[in-house]
Amino acid sequence: MNAGDAGAPAGTPAPLEWKFSQVFGERTAGEEVQEENFDTPFESHDLFSVSVIAVDVISAIEFDRTGDHLATGDRGGRVVLFERTDAKEHAGSRRELERMDYPVTRHPEFRYKTEFQSHEPEFDYLKSLEIEEKINKIRWCQMANGALFLLSTNDKTIKFWKVQEKKVKKISDLNIDPSRGVANGSMPSSSVSSSQKQYLVNGCYTDGSSECLSNDLSFPPGGLPALRLPVVTSGETSLAARCRRVYAHAHDYHINSISTNCDGETFISADDLRINLWNLQISNQSFNIVDVKPTNMEDLTEVITSAEFHPTHCNILAYSSSRGSIRLVDMRQSALCDSHSKLFEEQETPGSRSFFTEIIASISDIKFAKAGRYILSRDYMTLKLWDINMDSGPVSTFQVHEHLRPKLCDLYENDSIFDKFECCLSGDGSRVATGSYSNLFRVFGCAPGSTEATTLEASKNPRRQVQTPSRPSRSLSSSITRVVRRGSESPGGDANGNSFDFTTKLLHLTWHPTENSIACAAANSLYMYYA
Repeated sequence: MNAGDAGAPAGTPAPLEWKFSQVFGERTAGEEVQEENFDTPFESHDLFSVSVIAVDVISAIEFDRTGDHLATGDRGGRVVLFERTDAKEHAGSRRELERMDYPVTRHPEFRYKTEFQSHEPEFDYLKSLEIEEKINKIRWCQMANGALFLLSTNDKTIKFWKVQEKKVKKISDLNIDPSRGVANGSMPSSSVSSSQKQYLVNGCYTDGSSECLSNDLSFPPGGLPALRLPVVTSGETSLAARCRRVYAHAHDYHINSISTNCDGETFISADDLRINLWNLQISNQSFNIVDVKPTNMEDLTEVITSAEFHPTHCNILAYSSSRGSIRLVDMRQSALCDSHSKLFEEQETPGSRSFFTEIIASISDIKFAKAGRYILSRDYMTLKLWDINMDSGPVSTFQVHEHLRPKLCDLYENDSIFDKFECCLSGDGSRVATGSYSNLFRVFGCAPGSTEATTLEASKNPRRQVQTPSRPSRSLSSSITRVVRRGSESPGGDANGNSFDFTTKLLHLTWHPTENSIACAAANSLYMYYA
């Protein structure tokens, strides 16, 4: 038994030792994110200024089902794809792997694959509304014929993309030397150097000069022995991203989530008041399956904050609300799912209500576990794990940054209390993770008897000045346990007495579907860790 296993009960997984793997787009020391000033001419921007333009900030991140590809979207409407390289480098037969004695827990490595502009800024002239290009969500679809498919969305429009390697075709095997002109003055080769002059049909140059080609072409003595037709050959390959379909004009409010179905044919998109069901092959029609908009908008008490399909049952989906509840919906019951199958919400403790109760209870993200038995939800202060077979309350509650509770007034004044943090689960469902401020993220063990509660920083040294606080209480009946150590409750301080930076927040992260590897976004930087 290892030293780290001494305090863990039998059968409980030991806490993971997280290590830095890679970083893409790392910021230098002192580099800050600033809003881009579009009124300033490009020439006046200092190329060496220590700042990151806001359009480069990552706003969405997602692994595909295999874990071999990773996609990120940013506020500039771009989608960047990464592919795994260590698996390809060590690919081979089972006998070769056994001969190499290749370890199972290999170091995960990714490399840049390609990028493309998914969305552009738009303007709705009917509503006088500017639609920004920021990518809100990215979801992978099933691969087909070696091509990658994914959905990306901004506030109003969803796009279906196909990314595929295409071979560059060239013409070869000609009778005449490609460097020499033929009778009509054109070049027989398909690739012409930019430094060469362009020819017109009449044999003159495009620059207007009167120099023309001579009709006296030199042929070999005796003429050409045979006529060879040009042959099209495929040489190098290049990645091409093509938008296959655009799903637009179906949401009056901002799209907050999209989710692909396990049937591989449909997906849902959700805004504040409605959830629509789409077929991937049909872009001009969708079905409204959930509508919480009241007849009188003054009667509106809650909005939809997130929606997710069940991973194995194509007829079941869940959506969360701003009042801290999760509803499970079965689409077989009716075409319009006004009534839910199950409702998951935690009863409010008597006497604990305050001005901020409803604000911090709003759920910002939900995720199904891989097997579909559990749902993970994230509100402002906590992570909650729900069993879909038990709607009396969460089976586990994890305090993310309980030491900020005395600072809720300050968080409300600077709008930080409205930040939307995402959450994720490990592939085996034994651990959960979410982000916090100062570019920190927390990893909790949710297996029975586990006391794992790790705090890491998004940097090359994830444990720099970060200590693991004591395990918070997870009992449904016990009172909330403070994570802050006694004597360290300084204003704006974290669990270790360090100053808390509310401008640097880790909102987006995702867990590898089969391995203990986490990718997280800190501003414009993508950090990857493994254990």
